[in-house]
Formats: sequence, structure tokens, C-alpha cells
Amino acid sequence: MDKSSGMKVVILCGGQGTRMREETEYRPKPLAEIGGRPILWHIMKAYAHFGFTEFVLCLGYRGNMIKEYFLNYHAMNSDFTVSLGSHFGARVGGPTFESHSTHEEQNYKVTLADTGLHTMTGGRIKKIKNYVKEDSFIVTYGDGVADIDIRALIRFHEKHGKIATVTTVQPVSRFGVLDLNKDGEVVHFAEKPKLDGWVNAGFMVFNKKVFDCLQDDSVLEQEPLQKLAKEGQLVAYRHDGFFYAMDTYREYQYLNDLWEKNQAPWKVWK
Repeated sequence: MDKSSGMKVVILCGGQGTRMREETEYRPKPLAEIGGRPILWHIMKAYAHFGFTEFVLCLGYRGNMIKEYFLNYHAMNSDFTVSLGSHFGARVGGPTFESHSTHEEQNYKVTLADTGLHTMTGGRIKKIKNYVKEDSFIVTYGDGVADIDIRALIRFHEKHGKIATVTTVQPVSRFGVLDLNKDGEVVHFAEKPKLDGWVNAGFMVFNKKVFDCLQDDSVLEQEPLQKLAKEGQLVAYRHDGFFYAMDTYREYQYLNDLWEKNQAPWKVWK
């Protein structure tokens, strides 16, 4: 396995998920289930499929429930190394579980870092700096799934040599789009076409130099990435395949429907 396999996968799990209150009133959004498993599990399985099994979870809203999930998972399946981190990113004296089972997730190493209840995304990443020892690391959100080839994404990042790579996708319209003539007749109808432009889908790769752009109150998607763009240090990896973010209860239902029909494109693992 190549050197990049040791990269940390940092997953942002601290938001309150206010647009999905049907679920997040009772649990953090990364624990909302698709097919009986948290979406967080699906995200980690996808990364592990490509050989990335060291995770740092940035906890915030109801973070204790995510800690309990992994502690209980370990109790049932002795297959994780779990490190409990402080909100400053330094190791503290908490339980660490070593494992030697044959369970499918036996190679995972999960660090649970309390990054604060109201901390913004950039601030959360800054607080886990001490866990990132490699030159580059991966960052993703705890509520989106995709069939992205993570290895290809890493190769792209390493090839261009810039500080940051974000994965971009073309969003799909929620509505059918009509082309009309001057008399109001429909001359063309497109059912939920892809829109012009590209949006940030997450699945980002950063050089450690990105920490120099982050403050405790940074919103990653605002000043830090804007600054990198102005400096020519931000490059987009275009993904034409499947991507879906679970922002609303409707989207939660859609992902569950795909899973139940065995039509989940993000299930890249066997």
C-alpha cells in the first residue's frame, strides 16, 4: 500500500443540522441512518475501500452520542482503535482500544476530538492540527455520500502541487426546466437537468500549510478558501458521478430509498 494510505481522513461532524430537525432533534446528523447504519458509517466505508482507515472526527453538537456509538461498536466488535481527544487536539488520558479481530472494520483507527459546540468548520479543522502528522490530509463533511474515486482525487492533488483541492460537482435542479417560445408553447422539457456552474461537494485534500489560513472562528468555505483561490492555491477536482448531500429530511428519505432498492451508487465496497 502506498504512502498516501497513511493520510488522515478528517470528518466534520459537529454541525447542528437545523434543516433536518426531524432527525437532528434527537441525534447528530452523522448518526442519521441509511439502511440501518449511520451515514457516517457509509462515508467511512467508502474511504476504507480505497485504503484510508485513519479517521479524525470533529465533534460538536451531541458529540457524546457519536462517542457512545464507537464505544458500543467496540464492545460488540473488538475491531477499532479509538482515541478520545480534547477540544485542543491534544491527546488526553481516555480509553484506547486495540483490536485483533477478523471483523470487516478491524483496521480502522478513529480519533474522537471535541471541537466545540458552536465552532465553525475552519475552526474545527484548526483544532485537530496536532493529529495531522503527514504533509497532506483529507477533509469531508459528515452528511454527504458519493462514488468518488478517492485514489484519483489524491493523485490529482499531488500532481498539481497546490495547497488545496476541493471536489466539485454540477448541481441538479430540483425542478423540471421548460424552454418556451414567444407564444408560451413548451418547445423543450428537461426533467431535473444539471445546472450550469460547479459547487463544492467537499471531499477535499489539503496540504498542512492550510492551517496557516485558519482561525478559531474561521468558516472554511468563506475566507480561508477564498484567500487560497486569490493566491492561486485552490484547485477543483471535477466529479461527474454521483454525489448527494443529506441536508433535509426529504434527502434523507431519498438516500434510504436508494439503499432499499439496492441502487446506492456510493456503495463502492463489496
